[in-house]
Amino acid sequence: MPKIGKHDAVEAKLDSASAFVHAAIPEEMRRGLWERPGASVFAVVQLSSVSYTGHADGEDKDAQVKLRITLCEVGLDDRRVAQLTEILRALHRERQMQGTLDGQDGIAEADVEIAVSEALATMPTETEYDAWHEQRRGRSARVEQHA
Repeated sequence: MPKIGKHDAVEAKLDSASAFVHAAIPEEMRRGLWERPGASVFAVVQLSSVSYTGHADGEDKDAQVKLRITLCEVGLDDRRVAQLTEILRALHRERQMQGTLDGQDGIAEADVEIAVSEALATMPTETEYDAWHEQRRGRSARVEQHA
């Protein structure tokens, strides 16, 4: 990995692979986005670093990291969109308060636990999901015998 200075800029670009985004957006919503240019959806995504380019000594070119969306979930109804919007607002407020909105101090150490827990209060927990999954698996594995 090439070394870059602490204050050297690193440009982030999105990788063109979009399977996770495609899978997260239902067909009806994709069609709506196509029919109304400029429309948007709210989503939670996980970005993973997939490649980088450095810069050679004396070259006047910024380092670059390519990111891929490796997980994506889209708000499918007004309530979920409102939750995602509030989380986004909370993260934005936190960055403003910490003075990291312009990235001058690096990645913000955002503490939005309260906003996130309130937004997620009505969402199923991992335990509830596991129980639901086990129940479904038990239902589909049932074999009936007729005498």
